[in-house]
Amino acid sequence: MMENRSTRLRGTIWTCSWLMLLVSPLAVAGSGREGDKVELALYYETLCPYCSNFIVNYLPKVFDNGLVSHLDLKLVPYGNARIGVNDTISCQHGPSECLLNTVEACAIDIWPDLNEHFPLIYCIEKLVFSHDHTQWESCFEPLGLDSKLVSDCYAGGRGKELELGYAAETNALQPPHQYVPWVVVDGKPLYDDYENFMSYICEAYSGTAKPEACSELSVNRVQLREARKTHPVCYMKEKMSSPAFKAVRSAVESISGWTKMLLDV
Repeated sequence: MMENRSTRLRGTIWTCSWLMLLVSPLAVAGSGREGDKVELALYYETLCPYCSNFIVNYLPKVFDNGLVSHLDLKLVPYGNARIGVNDTISCQHGPSECLLNTVEACAIDIWPDLNEHFPLIYCIEKLVFSHDHTQWESCFEPLGLDSKLVSDCYAGGRGKELELGYAAETNALQPPHQYVPWVVVDGKPLYDDYENFMSYICEAYSGTAKPEACSELSVNRVQLREARKTHPVCYMKEKMSSPAFKAVRSAVESISGWTKMLLDV
């Protein structure tokens, strides 16, 4: 088991290093004008398996095909969390999700450049996807990022401030979000067709020269639309008192020491 975990962790670190090269300034330097860019926003929560699947297996495609240079990409790690008394935050998948939501919010705040924060978020979500999210701190060193900046952000209260801001933004969505991942292109939610997000980006693009990636997508656009299916999501209305939720929460909370480890960094 330890050997399998080590192998997966090495694979994740290698992938993160690859992604760091992929989103280098050369990769994201766009040929289009700033005004031509399409706004792509992802509202998500860190331990929702469908969110991690989208971040790991779908979102990187815009880096592969160069479409990222025509995007204003925004990540909002809050999801289906709720605000309680005294601004306490309860997350759908328990305290560990609140921790990682805040970690990723701090990363975005500390390193606002997409080139820097996306590789880190990708690395963390790759670990979530492979059921190794307790190893999230291993993502910093391969990317040359200082983990202490994030631990200070979390411990000093800045992280909670960021999450409360994301809460306000998420709760103000019109139409209101119903689940995550909640993918929005130029203000319009894609609902459960989020995996076909690139075709929506191409439709929204108003520049004079269509991105090459869009020309390739248009060839199969009819087939894509006919092949649409409902994609899995983490519903907002899932009751936190349900037996299924309690089982998930119990499993997540059985992992001890996360917060202490972060504060001791």
